[in-house]
Amino acid sequence: MTALDLSSPVAVVGTGTMGQGIAQVALVAGHVVRLYDAVPGRADAAAEAIGARLDRLVEKDRLAGTERDAARARLRPAQSLAELADCVLVIEAVLEQLDAKQQLFRDLEDTVDENCLLATNTSSLSVTAIGGALRNPGRLVGLHFFNPAPLLPLVEVVSGFSTDVTSATRAYETARAWGKTPVACADTPGFIVNRIARPYYAEAFAVYEAQAADPATIDAVLRESGGFRMGAFELTDLIGQDVNESVTHSVWQAFFQDVRFTPSLAQRRLVESGRHGRKTGQGWFDYGDEAERPEPHTAESARPPAYVTAEGDLGPASELLTLIREAGIQVREDEEDHGTRLVLPGGGQLALADGQTSVEFRDVVYFDLALDYRKATRIALSASQDTASRTLSEAIGLFQALGKDVSIIGDAPGMIVARTVARIVDLAHDAVAKGVATEEDIDTAMRLGVNYPLGPFEWSRRLGKNWAYALLDDLHLRDPSGRYAPSLALYRHAYASEKREGTS
Repeated sequence: MTALDLSSPVAVVGTGTMGQGIAQVALVAGHVVRLYDAVPGRADAAAEAIGARLDRLVEKDRLAGTERDAARARLRPAQSLAELADCVLVIEAVLEQLDAKQQLFRDLEDTVDENCLLATNTSSLSVTAIGGALRNPGRLVGLHFFNPAPLLPLVEVVSGFSTDVTSATRAYETARAWGKTPVACADTPGFIVNRIARPYYAEAFAVYEAQAADPATIDAVLRESGGFRMGAFELTDLIGQDVNESVTHSVWQAFFQDVRFTPSLAQRRLVESGRHGRKTGQGWFDYGDEAERPEPHTAESARPPAYVTAEGDLGPASELLTLIREAGIQVREDEEDHGTRLVLPGGGQLALADGQTSVEFRDVVYFDLALDYRKATRIALSASQDTASRTLSEAIGLFQALGKDVSIIGDAPGMIVARTVARIVDLAHDAVAKGVATEEDIDTAMRLGVNYPLGPFEWSRRLGKNWAYALLDDLHLRDPSGRYAPSLALYRHAYASEKREGTS
């Protein structure tokens, strides 16, 4: 099944930001595009707005003037659904209300040809439920574009329970012909991105709610250690706290209030107060003209230790041993190899976050996961009230000697980056096991849809097949609510890897 012929007209119903963006994508690809909105005058206004954006593309040398003129000529506002009768594809981008979408598609069934492909851009509703109101639900597919649609490459192609394979394939190939990167997924709450991305926000909010760190510090650690483009707090301020919380609540409800997707009470209070982020001038951060952005916690300068003793290879943090040597600090090897940690001169230990707490041990400082320890500019350390001041000082000095800013957070098991990545990896494995999408499509979706530095399976391969399971298992012992219970899919993955390696 091939993509739709570019000579065939397509339609977009709903002329808000998403509708206009999708229309522009189809228009630039070469289609005649008909715009329709139930509110009189909106289609004409949207056509003018799209034309203005095309003008700006010409000014920036991203579109030739002749191509702009041809695209403008193909853009045709419609005054009624009847004007969409000859379209081969109709994409709706109306309000996220199930009854409104169902009624629209029922009306479209009475208008367009039986071979016309119908698509919904819903981000939170069930494609199956929308199609359930149709005489022929097999031709309805989800085409979930990301905002802004002309710029972001990802399109989730969602097959509802009744979607025909031919419909899904045609939609997939059409999205690719339009210059997008499509990924195929089953109709599940949140699809790929909005399902698997939940821990990125949830764990940041949980660390904050536990008073382990402030928003500015958590964001800095996610960016400068985890390699994420934006921290969770600044990102949700950009998205809109009301929008982000609504998606979280929708996914939580759709999964029958699964504890893994529980919304944040702190975010709820933010939304209730009207602090929705950049669009209201205040969210987690203040965006007023005179406001000063809070700085992350950064430890004062400390003397580095003269040497460290390595017990094991530090696992995913093994690169640190090379960096420590390059900084002129002696690394002594413990031949008995008691584990994967560093012993500091004062006798205290430094270990990679593993889901345990510092207070459980006599004198341990945990350090957080980094995407790349050489390139990371900040490292978070976690200690308890019982940690010796000398141990914490030596740990701070060690990482500062490696050229890192150091943030001290509370005794949060799994810290910030480590627990976030582990939960993302877990949800990804669970999604594959349940037939939501392939590993490759999930990695693609998370890189392109939310700009993650690595896809979940890329993280998993880099960190080791047992890493996420072991960390979450330890977290679950300390928080038995079920929030951190590793999925059966992750358990099978970790166990199978052990058997292949010949361990018991």
